[in-house]
Amino acid sequence: MGSRQRPPVTGRPWQPRQALLALPLGLIAAVTVVDTLAPPDVHLGPLLVAAPAVTAALGGPRLVASVGALATLAQLTIGVTRRGWLSLNHEIQVLALVIVTAVIALFASLRERQQREMTQVRSVSEVAQRVLLRPLPPRLGPLRVASVYLAAEAEAHIGGDLFAAARTGALTRVLVGDVRGKGLGSVSDAAVLLGAFREAAHQHAGLSGLARHLERSVTRELAELSGGGVDEDFITAAVLEIPDDEPVVRVVNCGHPPPLLLRGRRVTPLLSGHPETPLGLGEFAASGYRADTFPFEEDDLLLLYTDGVIEARDAAGAFYPLAERLTGWAGEDPGALVRRLKGDLLAHSGGSLGDDAAVVALRRGTAPPPSP
Repeated sequence: MGSRQRPPVTGRPWQPRQALLALPLGLIAAVTVVDTLAPPDVHLGPLLVAAPAVTAALGGPRLVASVGALATLAQLTIGVTRRGWLSLNHEIQVLALVIVTAVIALFASLRERQQREMTQVRSVSEVAQRVLLRPLPPRLGPLRVASVYLAAEAEAHIGGDLFAAARTGALTRVLVGDVRGKGLGSVSDAAVLLGAFREAAHQHAGLSGLARHLERSVTRELAELSGGGVDEDFITAAVLEIPDDEPVVRVVNCGHPPPLLLRGRRVTPLLSGHPETPLGLGEFAASGYRADTFPFEEDDLLLLYTDGVIEARDAAGAFYPLAERLTGWAGEDPGALVRRLKGDLLAHSGGSLGDDAAVVALRRGTAPPPSP
């Protein structure tokens, strides 16, 4: 005999909240039965108020009102069954149950409205992140690329940290920066630098000229945002240039934490011999924006990050040991390394950061052949 095929299941999947709804309904049924059969001096009706209260954790105002109406009906049934009429005590209990149900339903309605507003805020924040912090492609010339962003604000997806990359000719130019401050208030400053970099990265032949352009743009835009007054905002940044046909990386560091070069299990910070002032403060110091050149050979990994990573603290107040962690992740693909770094950083800081954090990992490989 052939086996009988079961019809496909078309109903809604089982949800835990639907199962938990049996708690208030079971409470109503149990109180109704017990109170009806109990001696005259035993009254369990006041316990029915717990039914709409529990329902508020399971659903919205309509569900609360429905369960409250069912509890009220059960209270009426108890009064009529036990005495044949409603005593003053039962009338007061019914009135109290109606009032409590209405109050709970009101709070459930307010909670639903706040949840909708929070969903809209998250949606807008995600759109802002995609517009400002465009996802980096997994491949830029001979480079394999991965990145991650962690905002310090609980409900934000973007803050004052930033990164961007651009291909121009046989070069890859990368920017990582950190706006003074954190959270949504620094987003406009981050947008200024990102917009200036994306435009100027294709127009300046030299890295020094690009850095000078970024300084002028940031200084001008920050002055306009401050209304022409004294502006104390600035942006630390590292601007990098990686040629396809040379095993080097050129760096102009404007007050930013140094990139880390991972070769095998050895981590080397790329300390600048010509440190510059942060962007937006160039008028207070003479800056030549000279680029430093470092070896960057095939299979080397370059990690760019903001100070939110190295300043993350654990419960004992210890900073996150980024360089030490990197030595244990030698040979990792940039995507895998960034994912491990993100999880390890959050575990170190207890799940929340005191500042925004951004990470970009670049591993040099063999340059892909030019497309026909």
